[in-house]
Amino acid sequence: MNIDGTLRSLLKKAGEIRSRFARSTSGEAGLVLAALGIVYGDIGTSPLYTLKTVFGGNHPIPPTPDNILGVVSLIFWLLVLIVSIKYVVFVLRADNRGEGGIMALLALAMGATRRRRKFNGVILTFGLLGAGMFYGDGIVTPAVSVLSALEGLDIATPAFQPYVVPVTILVLFGLFYFQSRGTVSVARLFGPVMVLWFLTIAVLGLCGLVKNPRVLLAINPAYGVGFVFAHPAIALVALGAIVLSITGAESLYADLGHFGRHPIQKAWFRYALPPLLLNYFGQSALLLSDPTAIDNPFYRLAPKWALYPLVGLATVATVIASQAVISGAFSITRQAIQLGLVPRFDVKFTSEKAHGQVYLPGVNWTLFGAVVILVLGFRNTHNLAGAYGVAVTGAMVITSFLAAIVAAQTWGWLKAAALFAGFALIESTLFAAATFKISEGGWFPLFVGFVVFFLMSSWRRGRMLLSGRINEKSIKIDDFIATLDNATMARVPGTAIFMTSDIKHVPDAMLHNLMHNKVLHERIVFFNVKLHEKAHIPEKRRIALTPLKDGFYSLTAHYGFMDEPDVPQALEKCAEHGLEFEMMETSFFLGRITVVPQKGSPGMWFWRKKIFAAMYRNASSATSYYRIPNNRVVELGAQVGF
Repeated sequence: MNIDGTLRSLLKKAGEIRSRFARSTSGEAGLVLAALGIVYGDIGTSPLYTLKTVFGGNHPIPPTPDNILGVVSLIFWLLVLIVSIKYVVFVLRADNRGEGGIMALLALAMGATRRRRKFNGVILTFGLLGAGMFYGDGIVTPAVSVLSALEGLDIATPAFQPYVVPVTILVLFGLFYFQSRGTVSVARLFGPVMVLWFLTIAVLGLCGLVKNPRVLLAINPAYGVGFVFAHPAIALVALGAIVLSITGAESLYADLGHFGRHPIQKAWFRYALPPLLLNYFGQSALLLSDPTAIDNPFYRLAPKWALYPLVGLATVATVIASQAVISGAFSITRQAIQLGLVPRFDVKFTSEKAHGQVYLPGVNWTLFGAVVILVLGFRNTHNLAGAYGVAVTGAMVITSFLAAIVAAQTWGWLKAAALFAGFALIESTLFAAATFKISEGGWFPLFVGFVVFFLMSSWRRGRMLLSGRINEKSIKIDDFIATLDNATMARVPGTAIFMTSDIKHVPDAMLHNLMHNKVLHERIVFFNVKLHEKAHIPEKRRIALTPLKDGFYSLTAHYGFMDEPDVPQALEKCAEHGLEFEMMETSFFLGRITVVPQKGSPGMWFWRKKIFAAMYRNASSATSYYRIPNNRVVELGAQVGF
């Protein structure tokens, strides 16, 4: 096969591919294209560094024919068993009203065990650790992906070697800088570019494969099993790098709500999996013929004239892969806010049409800082491989645990345990292999995971204690209204809306307003925003309005963790229930609490209370988060010790 001619023809057709697929912007074909670009960017670029790390990393495996066949056999069966069967076939079915991801799975699992409070706590702990691993993956992916693409410049000429790290940081800065503009404007390019990428790696793999078709024998699992049992020590080291071939599998589930199950499945089986397998077999065939190609078997498949275009295409593909993970970090943070697991962050919606397109400045630049530290600290993909493997396998083990709990509600515990125990056994082995590289970088995602877990658990526990302390001195709304029957109280025109987290008790903001201003508005609404563990709440169940006495109303707006809380929009829906609001005659009263940690009080260690107080102090305002007009808000402060 003439690889030069094939690649030249392929590059000439790039414009045609883009225009043809760009027309498929609606319907299932468009969703399949978009899923190929966004969902499979991470796993689609894994051939850049997987075999390179196995045979040429910090702990290289000798590139003997038996080792090569054993390694590629393990890669083949991991892609089949873990990605294809576990994630694409089974886990995608565990949707929370159409939404996926670790937070959606956590909500489903907690709902399934709601009556078992002790077990519920275990599930929450695993879910928070899984979220932490996801953030660790979100930091490592941009670093290792972009570095691996630009390391191809070393193959073109060693003169570029000193510039790989600076150029990587420059590319990453551009990636994070443009996050504020959202992905909608460039999303149409993702699919066509990844189509070209998958076509390219397929052609490269096929051209390598025809030179040594013997490598296809590795489809027989006996080669992989034989490699493990013949050289258990070597195999354990190799597994820590082989796991890089299934990085990005969590994205299949995390992006379920954006594309749907069937488009994601079709994109995998028709367009992503075959090119991946061809490229891995092609690289392995090259190593069988030329073991000296271990320095970078992916780029060694290409002719010299194609190196620079290939590096450019690989860089764009890895940027797309990184974009998907960063967007996932934004989405999971927003879900965690809705579930009450982290403080409110400043959330900016980057599209009026695309659901879930959000930008969180604080999260974005924190991720960028961590990614730059990784690049400067590790400097190449060999050093970063250990960090990547721990993050990926840790998240997979937790997903299997939570998915088994959810599946048990439908299939029964026996069937669910039998299925996911097999997956968990494989993933636990991979995780154990990855932990051998903790000292070489694997500590980083574990550190990130435990920090995220600590902050989330501290926030959740602190909110519970603070709410309990506030409620100790609260007055029930019914009792409060009853005391006003015989009191002489001036009523002024207009409507006062008091935002409250507890619809049964009078908010402190109202008591302070009454104490200082000595008046009540003609209409008073106690407004509670209730966030549920379900992904979405139907519009017909959005609000619950209850008229009380003497112009008082109780109003609750219900939102799922994927919904966008919007107070003015909820007030508009009240007209359907006979209560209309004129915004210029309505005032919103919010309580601003200053948390004062106290030594000796039960519930939390004092130092942990101080961390909670700092998180509470730096949370974004409810005004912006709930889209309340700034010029209609009155804030009344109070101190609460706990």
